[in-house]
Amino acid sequence: MSEVIPELGTEEITAELDEQVLVVTLNRPQKLNSVTQEMSDALVVLAEWANDSDAVRVVVLTGAGERSFCAGSDIRQLDKYATPWDFRNRTDYCDALRELRKPVIAAVNGYAFGGGLETAMTCDIRIASTTASFAAPEIKLGWIGGGGMSTFLGHSIGASNAALMLLTGDPIDAQRALGWGLVSELTEPADLVPRAIELARVIASRPPIAAETAKANLRAAYNLPQDAAIAYERDLQTVTFATDDAAEGRAAFAEKRPGVFRRR
Repeated sequence: MSEVIPELGTEEITAELDEQVLVVTLNRPQKLNSVTQEMSDALVVLAEWANDSDAVRVVVLTGAGERSFCAGSDIRQLDKYATPWDFRNRTDYCDALRELRKPVIAAVNGYAFGGGLETAMTCDIRIASTTASFAAPEIKLGWIGGGGMSTFLGHSIGASNAALMLLTGDPIDAQRALGWGLVSELTEPADLVPRAIELARVIASRPPIAAETAKANLRAAYNLPQDAAIAYERDLQTVTFATDDAAEGRAAFAEKRPGVFRRR
């Protein structure tokens, strides 16, 4: 797969590749990085490319500007669908991100509201600036989230806290999000993206097949009964143990040197 980032057809999604870390930015700050259909389509292209590219080991997702990570879908575009069924079957940005096999870190700056909160929760790790805030405000407009809002909130912060957010639509601040486990750490705004990239490079230095497998296994652990999840984990462990990277890891340990991992 080419190491050249594909054409995205819009300037409202940008992507930069540096040392196996792909930094993707929602680049519509004048509209709080609300997502259009063109932006969703671009994220699909990026996800498909990143999955198949050996040049990408970790993705960092953030929003342009200081005010907003993502304010969700551009509400003014939602009336363009001819039928509710067309709306149901649209290309969705959360679906695109969920298809990523590579680890994804959300660097949440400012508002993560509605689909923006779902976008953040779709990522594997979330860090946030001290000025970030989080909300599921759809109920105030007469509908509910459709990109995994309830299941992600329930898994992340527990049923009662999830109900509080879903039923009021009111935001919580970054400190409460940290206390509830919605994010893993907080940084000052200026340090947010550098910290996300620093963390991404640590993950990128790990054997990439093992990192992708660990992500897949964690998702399965949420969806399978415990006995089945343990059996599945054992099977995946066997697969990773048989890779060249695992052999290199064992050799590097024995020889007391850093491993060189090649995704094979």
